[in-house]
Amino acid sequence: MTTEVRVPALGESVTEATIATWFKKPGDRVEVDEMLCELETDKVTVEVPSPTAGILAEIVAAEGETVGPDALLAQITEGGEAAAPAPKADKPAEKPKAEAAAKQTEEQTKMSGKSVDVMVPALGESVTEATVATWFKKPGDRVEADEMLCELETDKVSVEVPAPAAGVLAEILAEEGATVDAKARLAIITEGAAGAAPAKPSDAQEIVLKNAGPEEMKPRTDVEDAPSAKKAMAEKGVSRDQVQGSGRDGRVMKEDVAKASAPKPAAAPRAPSSADDAGREERVKMTRLRQTIARRLKDAQNTAAMLTTYNEADMSGVMGLRNEYKDAFEKKHKVKLGFMSFFVKACCHALKEVPEVNAEIDGTDVVYKNFVHMGVAVGTPSGLVVPVVRDADQKSFAEIEKEIGALGLKGRDGKLSMAEMQGGTFTISNGGVYGSLMSSPILNPPQSGILGMHKIQERPVVVGGQIVIRPMMYLALSYDHRVVDGKGAVTFLVRVKEALEDPRRLLMDL
Repeated sequence: MTTEVRVPALGESVTEATIATWFKKPGDRVEVDEMLCELETDKVTVEVPSPTAGILAEIVAAEGETVGPDALLAQITEGGEAAAPAPKADKPAEKPKAEAAAKQTEEQTKMSGKSVDVMVPALGESVTEATVATWFKKPGDRVEADEMLCELETDKVSVEVPAPAAGVLAEILAEEGATVDAKARLAIITEGAAGAAPAKPSDAQEIVLKNAGPEEMKPRTDVEDAPSAKKAMAEKGVSRDQVQGSGRDGRVMKEDVAKASAPKPAAAPRAPSSADDAGREERVKMTRLRQTIARRLKDAQNTAAMLTTYNEADMSGVMGLRNEYKDAFEKKHKVKLGFMSFFVKACCHALKEVPEVNAEIDGTDVVYKNFVHMGVAVGTPSGLVVPVVRDADQKSFAEIEKEIGALGLKGRDGKLSMAEMQGGTFTISNGGVYGSLMSSPILNPPQSGILGMHKIQERPVVVGGQIVIRPMMYLALSYDHRVVDGKGAVTFLVRVKEALEDPRRLLMDL
């Protein structure tokens, strides 16, 4: 019975591949899942395993040929026996050597186990790519199942990639700094194999060397580079010595040529007067999170008709209520009573009266949200993140305080998941914890409103015709004027002010 070997799935948008290397020749015995050849696409290198055990009867697509998805590569005769190679007259002892090498190679293959792909894990909705930040293992290292291999950085969170199986990290396909899509292969693990020192020759090479004649006892220097890499080197005028190969046995791949021929970034122009300071400066590439923060904040300024309105609140009522009940609250709920739960409750109360602040624009439609998913901006060592307290309008003070505390801790540790940062309808940003007295927060698209809290500062104010000292806080509401009118924005902020100055209004729904 004959079994066809076809091009495996190459991924979305990949329409063709080049046959880089055949590891078997017609007449060779092959086992199930034994690697037959290697294909090269414009994104990744794809290994083609044998679908069955038998004899490789025919190679249909030779090295260097370009093939499409599901194209026929070869044919295998199941259950056949490998043809013995014809002995050469001048080397009669070569056949036993070859058979011994083949036998040892087959045993080594069985011991090494099958190849397991390390894929990009689920990144969450709307996240289509990630950057490989750090590899914690190198090729040849032994890895255990679920041991962390590398860390990916998306525009929202850092994602750890665990090993899907125990074995040896055979090859890293996406180096540090590379941008990968959501379905990309990151590395290959040889399941069940033992770790080997990377400087030594491969097991198969070592077997061949041990069984070779004296004139053959030298390392391989004739590794065949990928055909597309040869073409790229010729087109770009790059010599083989200038390129560091990343493929099997040091084979040069197409992307290696691209790296070697990429123009070095020009140094930033520097004024003569600052030449002495050059040695004291440090240039660091922006993290993916920081790049996204910059892009999104600038997009908000460019897209929304953003405007900010201000007010101030006397925090005496909240502070008095908090001081009176904080011990009893903590004893019962096992969490401290902070200011954030008051602000979340006050905003939920105001959003019911002015629903357009809780809405968003979708094309020519305004989408009103009959729920409040409250985003709470948290500063972390990596940058600003906004975890979301879902259905905040239906939660108690204690539930809000517990959830904000847990999300804040995750944010500082870089453990927030994508789901915990998506779907917010309104945001609160507390610059007061850093000492900010007044600022204009920037919208978090596609939301239409964000409230800025600030430092509580004792100031003289007039109350009942008398000058008194009160703990005051400036409040700032930035809003999208395309959907929120000035009247609605001012009304919202006044309702927040009233709820903070007299928290009893929250109980009375006033």
